[in-house]
Amino acid sequence: MTKKINIDSIILGLALFAMFFGAGNLIFPPSIGINAGDNWFSAMIGFFLTGIGMPLLGILAISKAGGTLENFAGKVSPRFDKIYGVIAVVVLGPLLGVPRTGATTYEMGISPIFESISPIVVSIVFFSLTLFLVIKPSGIIDRIGKILTPILLIMLAIIIYKGITAPIGAPLNTGMVSPFSKGFTEGYQTMDVIVSTIIGGIIVKSLIEKGYKDKKTQFKITLRAGLISATGLAIVYGGLLYLGATGSSVFSADMAKTSLTVAIVGSILGEIGKVVLGVCVTAACLTTSVGITATVGDLFSEISGGKLSYKLVVTLSTILSAIIANVGVESIVAFAAPLLAVIYPVAIILVILNLFDGVIPNKKAYTGAVYGTLMVSVLDGIKALGVESPIVNSIMGVLPLADKGFGWIVPAIIGILIAVFITKLNNPRRLEKEYA
Repeated sequence: MTKKINIDSIILGLALFAMFFGAGNLIFPPSIGINAGDNWFSAMIGFFLTGIGMPLLGILAISKAGGTLENFAGKVSPRFDKIYGVIAVVVLGPLLGVPRTGATTYEMGISPIFESISPIVVSIVFFSLTLFLVIKPSGIIDRIGKILTPILLIMLAIIIYKGITAPIGAPLNTGMVSPFSKGFTEGYQTMDVIVSTIIGGIIVKSLIEKGYKDKKTQFKITLRAGLISATGLAIVYGGLLYLGATGSSVFSADMAKTSLTVAIVGSILGEIGKVVLGVCVTAACLTTSVGITATVGDLFSEISGGKLSYKLVVTLSTILSAIIANVGVESIVAFAAPLLAVIYPVAIILVILNLFDGVIPNKKAYTGAVYGTLMVSVLDGIKALGVESPIVNSIMGVLPLADKGFGWIVPAIIGILIAVFITKLNNPRRLEKEYA
């Protein structure tokens, strides 16, 4: 039995790595590195927490919650799990995540090879192919992913190894203020905490199908698999971030994220490296686009009770994604920042609460924590929009840890205390029973 658990843990760990390892995420570590310069290590730790650590905890939290969004987010309020699920899938799908795969395909996969081709043409072809593969599911896209993902990883391993052993430059002092918090908030752009709360149910179902019905065993395997996945992501993200730092003496820090990644690869391996990387990234983006779009179709069809057909949802989703993709990666990232500033802290607090659910006797704590977090994360979102508001600035100025990007922590704690206190006032006997 122990041998079977070990084998299944490894298989699940590799699967988790593939789920989290979206080709679009490759553009963020080099960008963080070039801006952090010789402070790259602090920035890397911050990025690891939200880009790797929190997704790992997210998988464990959803596993502990029984693999359902209802158990994970439904404690906030009766319909909050559906609200959270819809927002999460829309953000991951046609609003941000899927359009970014199309834009990344053009900027990293096609444009460096065919410079004169129009992004509109690439977008139409990319999302037409996505729609074809989503409406008519087949094993082709899975086989492409299984073949191209290892090739991409081998390619990245070569780039990282050569970039470390023969660096293109030396990390400079860029004067970045608070590199840790910068890396932490940039980790939001991976969207992987949100991803973890959506795919967690798939992991639990997979384990049950393999015969693991005991929750402790499920958690044990999930933990091992998560650590395997996290190790792989740390090697890839950490290596790319360091390469970006070495490029701080060679490239301009205001380069577009995709252009920077392509330029670094070109400096290390030449033109052939850019071509191979482009092909792999394109295929990896396509598999990601298909997977997420299918998830969007399934969720909305299920929530609507079949009133919105799967085919209608995926068709509308690909059309919207194709339109948004044409604004480019930088614009999508800029648009994502305010939304993720609002949503990500809520996902983080839900993960933390679910992990410690056994020692939370009053479930109203979930309500207080989430709404307390939202009050501040909305203000963070306003700031991320670039809106100058004296009121927002004054509030954020007095909140502990707000300058580090953690202004929501204290309000979340206060929200818990207020929710528990109100419950005690309204129904003191019930509260006494919960603590008994």
